[in-house]
Amino acid sequence: MAIRDIVLLGDPVLRKPAEDVTAFDDELRALVRDMYESMYHADGIGLAAPQVGVSKRVLVVDVRRDEVPQSRVAVVNPVITWESEELDKEVEGCLSIPGLEDAVIRPRAVRVEGFDPHGSPLAIEADELFARALQHEIDHLDGVLFLDRLSPLKRRMALGRWKKLREEAGS
Repeated sequence: MAIRDIVLLGDPVLRKPAEDVTAFDDELRALVRDMYESMYHADGIGLAAPQVGVSKRVLVVDVRRDEVPQSRVAVVNPVITWESEELDKEVEGCLSIPGLEDAVIRPRAVRVEGFDPHGSPLAIEADELFARALQHEIDHLDGVLFLDRLSPLKRRMALGRWKKLREEAGS
């Protein structure tokens, strides 16, 4: 396992729709292991392959809590097949945009279908934080960032804060 660098806002891989995975092999499983390790190292709850510079439709999420122990999952080629009409507005952040957070409206519950890293089909029914994390990571696979889900004014303000944070960091 290896900790991979997380790419930041501005890297073109974050804006490009990721490619479907066609080979369920050792290389894919190594990517998944590295993604978990990289996510934990960065104190995140979700990570999509484009965030480590790999344009493949792979995500990992871990929002385990005592009451929902199965909330740790790696999904390959995920698709949202159902979403609730009920919406939630919660603050989100992103490992690729460190230091920025803002409230995003998303469906409260979703059903996600895809495959595990061995190629076995899976279906996940999730709500609340687990659903939000899955939706956030699937957005990454489509080249969408949480900033894109903000109003134009809030997005401009957030990008201004991001620019200031980058200047303060010397990058």
